[in-house]
Amino acid sequence: MAEIRPFRGIRYNPQLVGDLASVICPPYDIITPQLAQQLHHRSQYNFVQIEHGWQSPGDTNEDNRYTRSAAILNQWLSQGVLKTDALPAIYLHHHYFSYGGKEFQRRSIIAGVRLEEWDRMVVRPHEGTLAEPKGDRLNLLWALEANTSPILTLFDDPEQQVSGLLSPSEEEPPLISLSNADEGRHNLWAITEPRVIVGIQASLANSPLYIADGHHRYESALNYKRERQACSPSVSGDEEFNFVMTELVDFADPGLIILSPHRLVRGISRTTLGEFETRLKSLFRIEKLSLDTPDVWQRVDDLLAGKGTNPVSCVLFGLSPGELLALRISNLEAISQMIPYFHGKLYKRLDVSIVDHVILEKLLGLSSGREEASLDFSYDKVDAVNRVLDQEYQLAFLLSPIRAEIIKTIADVGDRMPRKSTYFYPKPPSGLIIHRLR
Repeated sequence: MAEIRPFRGIRYNPQLVGDLASVICPPYDIITPQLAQQLHHRSQYNFVQIEHGWQSPGDTNEDNRYTRSAAILNQWLSQGVLKTDALPAIYLHHHYFSYGGKEFQRRSIIAGVRLEEWDRMVVRPHEGTLAEPKGDRLNLLWALEANTSPILTLFDDPEQQVSGLLSPSEEEPPLISLSNADEGRHNLWAITEPRVIVGIQASLANSPLYIADGHHRYESALNYKRERQACSPSVSGDEEFNFVMTELVDFADPGLIILSPHRLVRGISRTTLGEFETRLKSLFRIEKLSLDTPDVWQRVDDLLAGKGTNPVSCVLFGLSPGELLALRISNLEAISQMIPYFHGKLYKRLDVSIVDHVILEKLLGLSSGREEASLDFSYDKVDAVNRVLDQEYQLAFLLSPIRAEIIKTIADVGDRMPRKSTYFYPKPPSGLIIHRLR
C-alpha cells in the first residue's frame, strides 16, 4: 500500500559549520520565541532560520518570514554550508535519549513517502488538525520547495523484515554522529545499495502507515501537491512534490515513547467554577487525594494507569485547594450523548475525548472560539500542577498516555482523536536532513 523511495538528502557540511549539534533544532510547533532566540545565538547557521524564521511587523508579500527562509536556504546551498548527497538514499536514524531516568534508543528510517488522499487509507491519521498551522507550513513549502522536518509515522513489521535489512548498515561508521543536551544523540547512515532499498520497499508495500506526529505537515504537503499539479497539468506523478519526507518507526520499537498532553485551563468565570463540582458529580464519582500525600505522584500514576470496568478518566487539580480529584465515570450514557454522534464507540470512551468534549466544552463552556486563549498543554504532570499553584492557570486535567495499539485502532476505523491527544517523545529534529521537492 505505502510507496516509499530514496531521495538525495541535503545535509550540513561539518567542515564549514563545525559542531553539527549546534545547528539542528526542534520542529516548528514546539519552538517558542524564547527558544528561537536561544537557537539563533547557538550558531549563525542554526536551522531555526529556515524552519521557523522571524516575523516582523513590516512583513510584506515580497519580504516575510517565508521569503527570508528561502533566501537563507539558497544562500547556504551556494556557499556550501549545505550540500546535496550524490546518490538517492534511504536514511537510517538512531535517536538516543533519556526519559524518566532511563536511556532509550529509537530506530527509524527516513525516506520519501508518496502522498495519498485520506480515503485511500494508505496513510492513516489519528488526530484532528487546525487551519492556521497548515497554512503556515503550506506557505513555507511554496517558498522553499523543500521538506524541512520529517513526518513521524508508524508501521507494522511483525516478522522484522525491515529490521533485518537495516542491521548490516549499523555495523558501518555513521554518516553523521552528533550529540547535544537538548536533542540527545543522533547517528545517521545513508543506505544506497539497491538490493536493500528494494527489500525495504517490498517489506512496506502492503502496510499502511500511521501518522504519529506531523498531521499538519502531512495535510500541508498534500495541499501543496494538489496545487502544484493544478499549476502543471502535464505532471507525471513521479515528481518529488508527490512525496513527503517521512521518518518511519516500527510499532514495536522499544524507543517509542508516548506522553500525555495534560490540559491547562484559564479564563473560567467564578460562577462557572462555583457550579463546576456539582455538575461533575452528576457524571462522575469523585475521589480526593491530598497533594501532601507521601508518594503522591506515584499514586497519581497508579490512578491514571488503573484498569478494570471503571478506571479513572482524569485527575483534576485546582478546584479544591491542595487536593487532587480523581474522576470516575458514573453516568456513561449521559457522557456518550455529549460527544458528537458521528464518532465511534472507542472514541467516546477515550479519556481525552471525555475531557475535551464533556468537561471542557459542555461543563466549562470552552468553545472552539475561546480555546486558543484559554487552553494550554503540558507533558509533565508536576509542571501542570505547579502552573496552577502559580496561578498561571485555574485548572489542570491530568491524563493517562494513549497506547500505540489504541492509535492504530482509531486510525483503522477512520476516526480521529481530539487534537493534542498524543505527544511522541522526543520529536525528530529539523535540520538533520532536508528533502528538496524539485
